[in-house]
Amino acid sequence: MRPLNVGRSHALTGASLHGVHAMTDYTLYYWPLPFRGEFVRAILAFAGKTWTEPDSRQISRLMEGPVHAMPVPFMGPPVLVDEANKVVISQMPAILSYLGETLDLLPDTPGGRAMTLKIVGDANDVIDELTLDGGRQMWTDTRWAAFEPRLRKWLSLWEETGRRHGLKRRSGFLLGGTRPGLADIVTATLWNTMGDRFPALDEITREAAPMTAALSRRVGALPPLAARAERSGAEYGESWSGGKIEASLRKVLDARGQKG
Repeated sequence: MRPLNVGRSHALTGASLHGVHAMTDYTLYYWPLPFRGEFVRAILAFAGKTWTEPDSRQISRLMEGPVHAMPVPFMGPPVLVDEANKVVISQMPAILSYLGETLDLLPDTPGGRAMTLKIVGDANDVIDELTLDGGRQMWTDTRWAAFEPRLRKWLSLWEETGRRHGLKRRSGFLLGGTRPGLADIVTATLWNTMGDRFPALDEITREAAPMTAALSRRVGALPPLAARAERSGAEYGESWSGGKIEASLRKVLDARGQKG
């Protein structure tokens, strides 16, 4: 049986914005893959919210249709509809910022909120770099060898951020505080989702950023996020970003693992 918060909807795009009763808290338009959409799903799951996801055909129709007919002007998903408040947002960082604010997942101070958005931006940059800017090129062994030190530097940014806020391997959170916030959910979703699908990336994460890896696993083990990760695995299998770029990444990482 499919849990309520991962159901699929085949209603007309934006129908709930035009008077049709919404059956869930949100509607999320995203491809049947983890990648950027998994950050939104993880936050909604953590907050105990329900959502529906229209199928890929509806997303394609939206993207190919006239801009004036879009629920929000956008180039590509994710797009999130807050059904109760009739708010529609595109762009992953903007969606996460909105959810952080409305679901009480942001720090109390302006500096803390800005640092949270910095973490969201960093996560978005990492997945862009790991897909070579949306697959403009494919991974080769040579490209990966040149990139791996940069990936380790990205991990060092997380590690140092946590260190400055009291993070330890067995306790603490990325930006301090007494409970996990948006920055922690984003961190866990980023590194766990990739690590679960690419063992070589998990190995690099644990080597280069042991506190970050431990935080990711600790936060990811919280019941709502653990259930979401299990559902993600059941729905998407080993897929992460999809397409030829993922295949090329998998090939070079598998080769790296064999050499190791």
